[in-house]
Amino acid sequence: MPRASDAAAAPSRTRTPGAAPPPGSPPAPRTGERRLLAVAGAFALLQLVIVRPGLGLGWDETVYVSQVSGHAPAAFFSAPRARGITLLVAPVAFWSSSTPLLRVYLAVLAGAGLYGALRAWLGLFPPRVLAAGGALFATLWITLFYGPQAMPNYWVAVGALAAVGFFLRARRDRTRRAPLWGLAAAAALTAWMRPTDAVWTSLPLLALALRDRRPRLLLALLGGMAAGALEWVVEAYVRYGGLGARLSAGSRIEGGLGLHNAVTDQLRSLGGRALCRPCTGAVPSAPVIAWWFVLPLLAAAALVIAVRARRTTVTALPLACAVTASVPYLFLIGYAAPRFLLPAYALLAIPVADALWFLVTAAAGRWRPVVVTLVAVGLAAHVAVQLAVVDRAVSRTTTAHRSWVRSATELRHLGVSPPCLLTGGDSVPIAFQAGCASAYTAGHDAGTTAGALTRTARRIPVALLAASPGHLPSYAHGWRLHRLSDGYAYVAPGAPRERQGA
Repeated sequence: MPRASDAAAAPSRTRTPGAAPPPGSPPAPRTGERRLLAVAGAFALLQLVIVRPGLGLGWDETVYVSQVSGHAPAAFFSAPRARGITLLVAPVAFWSSSTPLLRVYLAVLAGAGLYGALRAWLGLFPPRVLAAGGALFATLWITLFYGPQAMPNYWVAVGALAAVGFFLRARRDRTRRAPLWGLAAAAALTAWMRPTDAVWTSLPLLALALRDRRPRLLLALLGGMAAGALEWVVEAYVRYGGLGARLSAGSRIEGGLGLHNAVTDQLRSLGGRALCRPCTGAVPSAPVIAWWFVLPLLAAAALVIAVRARRTTVTALPLACAVTASVPYLFLIGYAAPRFLLPAYALLAIPVADALWFLVTAAAGRWRPVVVTLVAVGLAAHVAVQLAVVDRAVSRTTTAHRSWVRSATELRHLGVSPPCLLTGGDSVPIAFQAGCASAYTAGHDAGTTAGALTRTARRIPVALLAASPGHLPSYAHGWRLHRLSDGYAYVAPGAPRERQGA
């Protein structure tokens, strides 16, 4: 466990390369902030260029956006979800159905979030290390892909990164209140997006605050988390019968939380898969997954460097938070999605950047050009692979989203137009495109019954989507079968007839 005296260790006259400024040193110059702004601005621009604003909404995005959008009725909101991302997109989604506008808004916000999280670390590491750490995190394909999306994981990542930075600053300087307020705000953001993730990422912070007997740190951390999770907890009692009942329902939806080994599943997802459930297929090629094995080695090197420089805590704490953030997604669920580990990658980024800076600055003599060349070539290859993977992920996702738009258009030609309801298959994203409601009678998103669907079909158009014709549920017997370009639709006979000439 890091010693409380680490932060107060007497500075030496010659500082180790990459080391944090000693306590009491003047604030970082404006050039440091400009570096962080440059990284954040480049990140926002890369999202718009690579992911592109025209990328349609995904399944989960549709659920979050539909809660505040006037374009279609709200989709079923399951127990594990939190409404933080819904409220984040509300200023745009509430009055506009434009996906490009929403993407631009989120990309700009993502850049601002990265800048805020890095700025929380000023005074703990040199600005060049913070800028390099931000660039490492920002150029991961997962970060680029999910930054402009209406998904909570990126925001958990920047919230956790900011929380650790503010925690360390508040622990180092007891006279300033700004870091305490920053810690509370960052903890609230993390819990607002995903309360359970906020708990996992904050465990080392709670342990250190308790060990140090720092009630103000505890109050800021716990108060922020409580404020962020308040709506989620209230909803647990209103809709699920209590906090325990909501957690239990969430566990069932996740496949039953328990001991699982999802490490290989996460490896399979690194090739650009958004969701690996069930997780089958081959592990991506070595160039695609190599960084995943290099990352822990660099993190270990960063810890060794920090211990030798007697500044253990500022490196060990984010590493510890990265470990606790990754535990549930590596060992407690039976499937994988690359976005789940975004908080861990964000927390690892700064210590890893510190280790890389140490390697290129500590080498002397004839070895220095060799080390610098190896690091530069390695980073260039890493970024090239990440850009290639995100390009494939965007292409694959765009193809899927376009098929949903085609299906929605074809359903409208069949007379399934608002007010209407879709069930089965990919009904959530297709219904949103068509302006319909969506509902399921079974599965994780079950929110209606067969009888209710039958009654609804007497009032408005209802269609059952399927990948192929086959066994029908009892309520759909007698419904008209239609071939869509990407599947089939069984349309209830009570719906209006097909539009002539469509």
